[in-house]
Amino acid sequence: MGTVNKDLPLPLYSQVKNLLLAAIEAGQWSSNQQLPNESKLAELFAVSKITIRQALQELADLGYIRREQGRGTFVTKPKFGQGPRELMSFTEEMGRHRVKAASRVLEKTVQVADLAVAEHLQLRIGDRILVLKRLRLAEGQPMGIQTAHLALDLAPGLAVETFENVSLYEVLKTRYGIHPARAREEYFAAAAEAGAAELLGISAGAPVFAAERVTFTKNGKPFEFTKSIMRGDRYSIVLNLAKD
Repeated sequence: MGTVNKDLPLPLYSQVKNLLLAAIEAGQWSSNQQLPNESKLAELFAVSKITIRQALQELADLGYIRREQGRGTFVTKPKFGQGPRELMSFTEEMGRHRVKAASRVLEKTVQVADLAVAEHLQLRIGDRILVLKRLRLAEGQPMGIQTAHLALDLAPGLAVETFENVSLYEVLKTRYGIHPARAREEYFAAAAEAGAAELLGISAGAPVFAAERVTFTKNGKPFEFTKSIMRGDRYSIVLNLAKD
């Protein structure tokens, strides 16, 4: 696992935190597995229990562990950071985290665009669209529900495609020559409604991230309007800020 170096200017608790984090990310402890107690960790790293306590608190603040009174310290499932990044599909995003992505189609129907969808996709009210609603999974665990509204005038055969465990963007690129170039995405804090909560395996009213995305082709044509509900306990919003 590594040892701390007391000659380094980095505080000991930070070194312990980094070593524990590296071990968690390497899979030395799996999700929900209990960590050694503070005394054993202090002995392992040859530091005080106060140092261990500080390191564990930082890991808890980052969401990598949870500390249960009277029970001990347990590894939690890592959160997936969301923030300014290159445009990618859910499948690609999970691949970046070395996590196996899957999908379960909840709905796939041809409908007519209402006012809101027509405005987002620059269509006329009543134009045909495909509505694709999927439960997104990571390592078999529900992560979110995404409902995509797609302009069928750009991909007329899209309604007969199958999307079980297939990347929508990959289908659009390889079969219809539609290449996502940029997107505008907006996030909202929300509480999970009963139906969504059941699908996501969380309690009704639990915090979730709600998002809306409009995706554009290289020539600026919008082709996808997606509404997402992502689990608040599995996602975090990460922003890199700089001051001039």
